[in-house]
Amino acid sequence: MSQRDLARWAEVSAAAVARVETGGLAPSVALLERMLGVAGLHLVVVDPEGRIVQPMRVWDETYDGAGRRYPAHLSTILDPRAGEWWGDQYGLARPPETFHRSPELRERQRRRSQWEVRVAQFRNVPPPPMCTVWLEDGRPATGWGDGPLGIADG
Repeated sequence: MSQRDLARWAEVSAAAVARVETGGLAPSVALLERMLGVAGLHLVVVDPEGRIVQPMRVWDETYDGAGRRYPAHLSTILDPRAGEWWGDQYGLARPPETFHRSPELRERQRRRSQWEVRVAQFRNVPPPPMCTVWLEDGRPATGWGDGPLGIADG
């Protein structure tokens, strides 16, 4: 197939195809998919062992009531327990999903969770401390603007 044919079928200029071939242009993912699609090929992601990595699924529960996605950098907590939502301190009804905003709390919980789940990887590593978070007034912290956090290892 000629560059002109590829360009026509991929709906891009022949000059762009030539620049991609010579390394003068790094194509966008969309352009690369179109160019590969002309040849009947598909772009996939593989892990180090060569297995295809499936895209993450999106659940309706990861959107708030206004149709916005929860922040990508925060782990969504489905069915939060008492104290895991900032509105608990005001007696508000708990939502079906929320997330922790405290980066220190998230990182400590993430380390503990990884240790518990990835047994083979952390076989000879002592467990990270359990993380219990309390406010200065003795209430459990939610990580949502509670003020100074007292993070206790236990």
